[in-house]
Amino acid sequence: MVSSTQPKGPIPKYLQFVFGGSAGMAATCVVQPIDLIKTRMQLATATPGMIKPGFVTTLQTVAATEGITGLYRGLTAGLFRQMTYTTGRLGTFGVLKDYMSRDGAPLPFYKKALAASIAGGVGAVVGTPAEVALVRMTADGRLPVTEQRGYTNVVNALSRVTREEGVFTLWRGTLPTVGRAMVLNLAQLATYDQAKEMILSTGVVGDNIGAHAMASTMSGFIATVVSIPLDSAKTRVQNMKVINGVPEYRGMLDALTKTARREGIFSLWKGFTPYFLRLGPHTILTFICLEQIKAAYYRSLGR
Repeated sequence: MVSSTQPKGPIPKYLQFVFGGSAGMAATCVVQPIDLIKTRMQLATATPGMIKPGFVTTLQTVAATEGITGLYRGLTAGLFRQMTYTTGRLGTFGVLKDYMSRDGAPLPFYKKALAASIAGGVGAVVGTPAEVALVRMTADGRLPVTEQRGYTNVVNALSRVTREEGVFTLWRGTLPTVGRAMVLNLAQLATYDQAKEMILSTGVVGDNIGAHAMASTMSGFIATVVSIPLDSAKTRVQNMKVINGVPEYRGMLDALTKTARREGIFSLWKGFTPYFLRLGPHTILTFICLEQIKAAYYRSLGR
C-alpha cells in the first residue's frame, strides 16, 4: 500500500495512460450490471397512470427476462470504453498535473480543475465510439425483439454501425459526451485530488486505502449530482433513432429541454440511485486500483 505522502518522482507519461486504463477496466468488471440498470432507467418513458420502474424493479425485470448474464450485456463495450475514455482522461490528467507542477508541489484547485476538464474532453473524444456501442448494447434488451439491434460484442457493434449508418455515427453525441466528461472530470478528478490532499493534511489518516476510499467517495457523490443531467441527455441522443431523416433530438440542449418539458425538471436526475451506485463504486475502485498500481510501480523501483 502507499504509505508515504512525500513525492516519489513522476511516473513516465506512457505509464500514466496504461495505469489509468487498467484501473478503469478492473472497476468496470464490478459495476457493469449497475451501469446497465442505470441506462435502462434513463431510457424508460412514463406511462399514464403508471409509476416509472425504480432500481430494484428494473433489476428484477432484467434478471427475470434476460437472466443473470443479461446484467453483463455490453461488458465488452464497457471494457473497450475504459481502454479508450479512461486511459485518455486519467493519463492526460496525470501528464497535465506533472507539466503544471514542475517542482512536484501540490497544485491549487483551479489548476486541478483546468487539467481535469481538458483531460475529460480528450478522453470523451477518444472514447465516444465505445460509448455509443455501450449505450446501444445495454439498452437493447428493453426493446421488442423485432427492434433489437442484436450486437454480439463491441467489435460487432462498431463494425455494424459503421457499415449500416456510417462511420460518423460512431461519434454521434460527441458534444454532449464531451460536455458531460468535462463537467464529470472536473467534479471527479479535481475533487478527488483536493479531498485526498485535505485528508492527508490532517495527519489522522495516512496515504493508504482508507484515505483513498474517503476521498473517492466524496468525489463520486459530487460528480453524480453535477453530471447526471448531462449523462441522461447523452444517453438519449446516442440511443435515438432517426425516422424519415429526422432525428428525435437536435443535440444535448434539445434533449435536456424536451425531457424536462415532457417529464418534469427532476426527470433529469432519473436514475440517480443506480448512477451513484455505479459511479461511486467505480470511482472508488478506479482510484484505489490506480493508487495501488502506482504503489507497486514505486516499490519495484525501491522508492
